[in-house]
Amino acid sequence: MEIRGYLRLLRRRWFVVVGLAVAGLIGAIGVTLTATPVYQAKTEAFISLHDGTSVADAYQGGQFSMQRVKSYAQVVTSPAVTGPVVAELRLDLTPEQLARRITANAPLDTVLIDIAVKDPSPERAQQIATAVGTTFSAVVAQLEAPNDKVASPVTVTIVRPAALPTTPVSPRRAVNLTLGLLIGLALGVGVAMLRESLDTSVKSDTDLAELTGSAALGVVGFDREAAKQPLVSLKETRSPRAEHYRSLRTNLRYADVDTPPRVVVVTSSVSLEGKSVTACNLALSLAGAGARTVLLEGDLRRPSVADYLGLEGAVGVTDVLVGRVQLADALQPWGDAGLPLQVLPSGALPPNPSELLGSANMLQLLTQLRERADFVIVDAPPLLAVTDAAILTKAADGALLVVRHGKTPRDQVRRALDALGNVDAKVLGTVLNMVPVTGHSGGRYGHYGYGYHAVTAPEPRAASSADQPV
Repeated sequence: MEIRGYLRLLRRRWFVVVGLAVAGLIGAIGVTLTATPVYQAKTEAFISLHDGTSVADAYQGGQFSMQRVKSYAQVVTSPAVTGPVVAELRLDLTPEQLARRITANAPLDTVLIDIAVKDPSPERAQQIATAVGTTFSAVVAQLEAPNDKVASPVTVTIVRPAALPTTPVSPRRAVNLTLGLLIGLALGVGVAMLRESLDTSVKSDTDLAELTGSAALGVVGFDREAAKQPLVSLKETRSPRAEHYRSLRTNLRYADVDTPPRVVVVTSSVSLEGKSVTACNLALSLAGAGARTVLLEGDLRRPSVADYLGLEGAVGVTDVLVGRVQLADALQPWGDAGLPLQVLPSGALPPNPSELLGSANMLQLLTQLRERADFVIVDAPPLLAVTDAAILTKAADGALLVVRHGKTPRDQVRRALDALGNVDAKVLGTVLNMVPVTGHSGGRYGHYGYGYHAVTAPEPRAASSADQPV
């Protein structure tokens, strides 16, 4: 993944990265506040050899001390030292446990040994360091004495007595907080990358174009109020959603310059992608521009157009197809006087919707509607659920495929396109729906409705039911 890819990932999944970074920081704060403070007392021993009085003897003694000092450093944590210290101070530790609290280092090219002792109690840390220094001196003297009657030529002198520590060496707040934040960030980026790799949904019009091989005809922004008011107002000029549908209307007219589409099927891969709302608002936008428009309910299984428009749907498509009602009697005008929009609801739900939609009577119905209207917008069922939409598209001029941003998997889009291709149906284009109007994914699709004149068509009535995108 290139740098731009990582930046897009972080912009899309920033909440995951920030959330885990904050969690890591909070965890580090919790560990720091609950951890037992540990204090460290230090002492320093000087190793000398006092055998001989000449300069050469002194030099040889210094060399001898430097050679032995590393071995002496290991003696500091040996049971020979820790055992007597435990007994002297009556510590509730074993010699091995005490050894793990002691560190002894010999700086390079010196005859010094730095001894450090850690303990939860500053006073006890000082006491142990002092006792270790004293005991260590005695143990070295015993080790280097040639016999009981001759004193050891090696002398251990404590040159820096252990002082009482005043501040704990752990927990180290700055280190812990920084480490917690970095771990949280690393986890956040890792989880974000994992979710991104597992998320195959369409997230941009660029993704959709790469998937379908053509640019999206429309990008419709997400609106929290759409559930309450799914239909856009024809008089609202500054509404982003209204402008998005106006752009879709314009692009649809130029989808095929040689043979402009007039009968358009609006469908989707699966349900809840917003195809019915898109069909209704596209029809409204076309009628608002003065085009004679018929909105036809092509979903004879779960019709929703009549509910969105607040119309009675008992008489409609099925009644016309079986010859029970004439087309002119089934069409219902919608909106105030002057809006050239008619609606043909579903009518009674038939037991054989696919057969009805694929019948010769359906072809005849579409032919009659072509004569009555400039545009016929057909709200069809999802492509992957049933074959109805593919059948309708075969009889129409083409289909608009609605894809929900961040929800519709790419594989479903491919399968939907294959379903249309299997019947040689034409795909006019796609509509990326419910795109966030702020942030990386949708900021460029947001508020740009200024500068447009209001359409003088009548204000449409509000829908009576619009709980879910269909």
